[in-house]
Amino acid sequence: MKFYSTKERAKKVSLKEAVLTGMPEDGGLYMPEEFPQLEKDFFDKIENLSLKQIAKTVAKKFLDDIPSNIIDEIIEEAINFDAPVKVFSQQIAVLELFHGPTLAFKDFGARFMSRLMAYFVRSTGKKLYVLVATSGDTGSAVASGFYRVPDINVVLLYPSGKVSTIQEKQLTTMGSNIIPLEVDGNFDDCQRLVKTAFVDRDLNSKIMLTSANSINIARLIPQSFYYFYAYAQLKKRSKALVISVPSGNLGNLTGGIIAKKMGLPVSRFIAATNINSTFTDYLETGQFKPRATIKTISNAMDVGNPSNFERLQDIYQHSVDDMRKDIKSFSFDDKRTMEAIAEFYEKYKYILDPHGAVGYLGLKKFMEENRDKNLTGVFLETAHPAKFLDTVQSVVEEKLEIPERLKKFLEREKKSIKVSREYRDFKEFLISMETK
Repeated sequence: MKFYSTKERAKKVSLKEAVLTGMPEDGGLYMPEEFPQLEKDFFDKIENLSLKQIAKTVAKKFLDDIPSNIIDEIIEEAINFDAPVKVFSQQIAVLELFHGPTLAFKDFGARFMSRLMAYFVRSTGKKLYVLVATSGDTGSAVASGFYRVPDINVVLLYPSGKVSTIQEKQLTTMGSNIIPLEVDGNFDDCQRLVKTAFVDRDLNSKIMLTSANSINIARLIPQSFYYFYAYAQLKKRSKALVISVPSGNLGNLTGGIIAKKMGLPVSRFIAATNINSTFTDYLETGQFKPRATIKTISNAMDVGNPSNFERLQDIYQHSVDDMRKDIKSFSFDDKRTMEAIAEFYEKYKYILDPHGAVGYLGLKKFMEENRDKNLTGVFLETAHPAKFLDTVQSVVEEKLEIPERLKKFLEREKKSIKVSREYRDFKEFLISMETK
């Protein structure tokens, strides 16, 4: 399969080029030339398939120029943890996406991508630099997924003072080929630096760059896997499926839309945002107006100018009316988020993280507006609540145990390099790394 830029459909590249460059020279984002359709037989028996079996089937539709046995190896190694659905009521269920090594949904994309890039980079004879802008969990997942992968260096850019303590420890204590940059700015500044680097021809003539953000199409393909798996676990309920996705940079939502375009029977997606509501406002008004990021307790969603909006526009051919048919969006502030954590715990004795709480609020509101419809609802719990310990413990009396995987990071020493938000400083740093 070939991939095109959202800014120039006529020019198509191979999967290898799309993955290893991350972003086209024209500043667009790569998209598959088609959404391959999954056979009826796949959906007829999907409830009997494991997550790995589903992942292999979906991946082979996109990675048709990679040997089947290599895809099997990548999936076996990368997707070696579960994504269970827990049902709480007729209309409320949660898809737990925090069972990977860094306890966040980004583990799916990061681990898959690292193995895919390692496969491709072997034939280049070059050192690959992976640039990652992170508002929280992306960086830690990428750091874990790419740790000590040969011939790949990972440069993590995160906004100083705007990630949780545990997230920062996960970003800054790995060492080896993981280089954390603490940026004097917000997430949008980090993302701007990365995007500018990709379209800087002078820089790209000196070093080989790619991205592990959802800018890279290799992140979105594996993020479609767990939507199919959620459906598999809920299929016997025989009701129209509604999925609520905590949404910031819109990569997770785009992964779900890709699954739907491949045939997944989802009735509606809910894009649940915090007060960084650029996308919610777009669906309401038809006007996309990026804005400065506002810090919230659901920090991984603190994005004022979401990158993957461009992909969603491409999928729906710039028709907001068509997008509205598949996606509804609601926005919630920190007060409502905290209340949702307390409410869900009181009802079900289940502790949500702030992002999952926003997803729950979105699903709850949609269900209240559609009481007369026969629906099954599921929202995504995208990170383990222990990653947001102070926030969660302020509203939940039960003492939350920190998993051993997180405890080990808290004991390590933070080692980051402070940089300005100016692109020239970032470029100089990258060039200096290559010449060391």
